[in-house]
Order: sequence, then C-alpha cells, then structure tokens
Amino acid sequence: MTRISLTVILILFSAANTLAFGVKQISAEPEIKKTAVPEPQSIPQPTRAERIVKSLAQVYPDRIEKTEFRNNDWALLMNGKWYYFAGGRLLPENMLENADNFRPNQFYQYPADLPPWKELTPEEIKRYNSWTESRSQNPPRRSSFFLDELWQAPNRAETEKRLVKITFLGKSTKVHQSIQKKIEMVESIIVALGKIDPQVQTWINGLGSLEGYGWRNIAETQSRSFHSYGLALDLLPRNMGNKQTYWLWTSQYRDDWYNVSYNERYHPPDSVIKTFEVHGFVWGGKWPMFDTMHFEYRPEVMIINGLPLLTN
Repeated sequence: MTRISLTVILILFSAANTLAFGVKQISAEPEIKKTAVPEPQSIPQPTRAERIVKSLAQVYPDRIEKTEFRNNDWALLMNGKWYYFAGGRLLPENMLENADNFRPNQFYQYPADLPPWKELTPEEIKRYNSWTESRSQNPPRRSSFFLDELWQAPNRAETEKRLVKITFLGKSTKVHQSIQKKIEMVESIIVALGKIDPQVQTWINGLGSLEGYGWRNIAETQSRSFHSYGLALDLLPRNMGNKQTYWLWTSQYRDDWYNVSYNERYHPPDSVIKTFEVHGFVWGGKWPMFDTMHFEYRPEVMIINGLPLLTN
C-alpha cells in the first residue's frame, strides 16, 4: 500500500485555495516614452515586538480586540485592558514599573525540521552548564498576566471551570475547552496515518500514558506551566527502551545531558509531530532543553517562524 506522508495531506489542504493569474498584454509601440524612474524606497521592516503582538492578534481574533503602537511600545487590547510587549513580558499598564521583576516570555525560533545533530563547541557547553546552574540558583519567573486573561484562567478554581474531559488515542485526560476541537482533529489524522503507516500504528499501540491538565509550575521555575492551563499534553510510551525524554530527568544522573544524541532520545514518529504542529502545537523535542514527550498549544510560534498552520 502506498505510504502517504503528512506533507501530502497538507498539500491536499492547500490545493483547495487556487490563485488565478491574469496575463498582461504588451503592445508594440513605435516609440517608448521615457520617464524618470523614482529611486526605490526601502520598506521599514516590522520590529520583533510588532511581529509578536500582531501574530497573537492573528491567532486569537476572538479574544484580542486590536493592536497599536502606544506609549512608545507595541500593545494589544483585550477585555478593555492594554497589555504592552515590554520586552516580551506582556504586562498590563499598571505593572510596567515592575517589569524588571519578570523574565521575558518565550517567543523563540522554532525550526520546521529537527536540525542535524552536531557536537557542541566549548562555548555552547559552557552556556548549557550556565543555564542549568542559573535555574537552580535563580528559578525563572515569567509574567502570567496576559495568559491568565487570554485563557480566562487566573487561578486554579477559574481554570478548572474551563476544563473538559477528552479521550485521545484511548487515554483520558482534561484540557482547556478552547483546544478540544484541535486535539480531536489531531487524533483523527493520527488514526488515519496509522492505517497506512506501520510506524505510526506501532507508536499508537505502544502509548502508555497521557497527561494534560495539572496545576503546577514548570520544574525548577516560578513560572506557570502550560499544563496548568490545560494547554499541554505529555505522551509517554509503555516502554521507553532506555531512551531519554526530558533533560531534567536526565540531568539527575548525567551532567552532560545536552550531549544526549537524537538516537538516544525518545521521539514520536515525524508525521505525528507534524500533525500536532500544523494544528498549533509546538514539540518540546526541538527545544535546547529537550522534552520529547511534550506538546503545547502555541500557534503564535508557528506564525512568527513562518510555518504552516491550519486555522480551521
């Protein structure tokens, strides 16, 4: 049977949107009238703050009312309150004076494909060790004001009002109600892929556990986890086969956790990863501090990096 990749599926999606190009007719004039050609004007490129703020507005049009450059910064309006970019912190106006108390939120580079494995340089090793030491001595604290408002989940009680129970590939958990349909679409494609791809079906059959909502911070930080909003899924197989999945677990017995090669890590099938990604979920296996079991809903990251995103 022909093996169909997710790339083919995406091509079929995009094929529905065709463009018609007109043909410009060129007349043969005996004389060409020369006119002055104006000097090309450089088009100002949007700043990082503008790109991020507008990407958020693009993926959450029902929640974000508008974006605007105001008070010398890019900001977005949500529920009648302005949230300022503030170097990536996304702070309400009354918290701007406390910006230095927070680290920027992560709007990071996210590659379309897993970069080729390479040996780390001494400088990169030093940087990784510095990250590990810094997290333990000064746990990062990021602002949650924007996400709390976006997902209407400022505390545990309000968050749990917005949870729904789902079954994903035979496993049950709870997620935020806003992403229920996204997860259902992801599941339907993965099931279809399993019927034509033995690797995907083997992965489905070997799935051991699924974790969605859990009220907690990111490990070794003071920052709220996406699990605590019901916006993340951890998918683990019954048998890890001596593979590594999470940098922090690995670091408990191996100081050079960053040198764990891709072959030593647990990875879901690539078509499974791509299915999650086109529906707005980033995969933690592409993070420097790898978390290969983890998917979280960050559609703005896809927009910022120019990656395909299905909007329905």
